[in-house]
Amino acid sequence: MTVSFESGNLVLRLWFMIHRTHEMLKMCEDRVFGEYKLTTEQYVVLVTIKYLGGPVRPTDIARWLGRSPNSISMMVDRMVKAGLLRRVRARKDRRVVWLTITSKGEEALKPAVLAGLEFIQKILSQVSYDDRHTLMRLLDTLQYEAATYLNPGADIEEIRRNEAKSHDNLMERLVQYCCPQLLKPNVSSMEVEQLVQDCCPQFLESKRQGDEKVKTIR
Repeated sequence: MTVSFESGNLVLRLWFMIHRTHEMLKMCEDRVFGEYKLTTEQYVVLVTIKYLGGPVRPTDIARWLGRSPNSISMMVDRMVKAGLLRRVRARKDRRVVWLTITSKGEEALKPAVLAGLEFIQKILSQVSYDDRHTLMRLLDTLQYEAATYLNPGADIEEIRRNEAKSHDNLMERLVQYCCPQLLKPNVSSMEVEQLVQDCCPQFLESKRQGDEKVKTIR
């Protein structure tokens, strides 16, 4: 009797490819953000504080990133020593610690955000708009199964809804951070496009690629 391992080999190759892709993207991000003296982990913490509207507590960062408070605490310690973050203790309860971004952190973050957006567009430039949605659905399926494994008995749908809500308008907020003139009142649509073009054209590139009829990968 002939035994076929084709299906098993496909599963293992796919699993290896998922891990390898993650590792390669991580190395690419380290190179991109390293140009601004940031690690990927430091960049993510700074972006999280910006998104949440800082000052924030370490537990807020851990919750938003889905990380353990202990791992975030250790990372914050290193970032404080590096001069990227500042700790401020609450006046009413000295046990409560708030985190703010220092001027050094701000100087590194803005160009890193623009470089990060440019990198993302470069990596995804050959993936059509339709394929991006397909990839999102496939990754969502894998994420659901992983969340079910890690949280037996939990309401996974509620977890997913909270996660989706926590990342609402992330691109919009990053663009507003890079181009604060957009927050001024009574800015016309033409002025908005020109401001974005001047401050962060990477965002306009994202919109153009989303509108183009790129050939779908088969």
